[in-house]
Amino acid sequence: MRTTLVQSGELMPQERLNRRSLLRAGGGIGLASLGLGYGAGVASAAVSASPRFDLTKPSYDLFRHKPLHDDTVQQSFAFDSVNKRLFVAQRRNGTDTKAGDLCITQLDFAGNHVSYMHLSGFGHGVSFGVEPRGSESWLWTEVDANSNGYGTRLGRFKFVKGGSLSRTSSAITKYSPVSGAVEYTCSIDPVYDNMAVRHHKDGAKYIAVYAMSDAKAGDFSSPKAYFKQPSIRGTAQGYTTYGQHLYYLTGNAYSSSNPVPGNAELTSVNLNTGAITQGPVLTKAGGTLEFREPEGLAIYRTNAGQSRLFLGFASGAAGDRRSNLFYKNVLV
Repeated sequence: MRTTLVQSGELMPQERLNRRSLLRAGGGIGLASLGLGYGAGVASAAVSASPRFDLTKPSYDLFRHKPLHDDTVQQSFAFDSVNKRLFVAQRRNGTDTKAGDLCITQLDFAGNHVSYMHLSGFGHGVSFGVEPRGSESWLWTEVDANSNGYGTRLGRFKFVKGGSLSRTSSAITKYSPVSGAVEYTCSIDPVYDNMAVRHHKDGAKYIAVYAMSDAKAGDFSSPKAYFKQPSIRGTAQGYTTYGQHLYYLTGNAYSSSNPVPGNAELTSVNLNTGAITQGPVLTKAGGTLEFREPEGLAIYRTNAGQSRLFLGFASGAAGDRRSNLFYKNVLV
């Protein structure tokens, strides 16, 4: 991923009052119906309070150096917490980086290959989410790649083992949650049941947060939070939310200009203010990996009820890139 994070605004009391009045107004009036023009660049304050992950605490291995279906660098990953599935996105072998052709590999939690699905013309694979529907896993990804290879809408579709899907398929339900926005990605918080939607609008990056019940109904009229991204140093490599906080992973692969311990960092942001809560904090997870490019964040809750913030890294030589996942589990 190669994006730059930008500075957040600040919500004044009168603006907050007016926003709430609008959301309570008749006829379903909300920020999305106004194109999110009202209050754009400021943070709303409707996400319930929650604990956050302490980014200074140690990280633990889930698995290291596992092959995916294709041998390109992983871009992101997501869990189906109900059906206990793990999905990893990567660019398809042998395709142009701007074509938006992706491979989604399904792994078990030991990192063993289970299946895959090919997506044509979707996007870069920056971030995506999984919606459990009974025994099925439905993916929310970017779709309709632009000339730079980034998706211009969100798409929702069923994961089919060994399947292939084109951007033009009727099996995809497409959404444009924010009027005038482009280059959408999303991440799903399976614990607090929210969806974060990152998008480009008016030359800047923004975050909108919706209740999953609204997103599944195709209703993006009342975001719980909406703000311009705060300024965070480094190359953006993944994001996710847990309750009241948004988490960013930034950094680059090891190189002569970025030697061990590297520059992979984690930062948390309060969704209700748009301000940084903690970080950037250097992470040494997977410090001994070859190549070690940070790629992806996701949330998972174990059967015992432990919430985990997962960090992804690509490893291995060119032509044989591998997947690596680590997690933090200390909440404060």
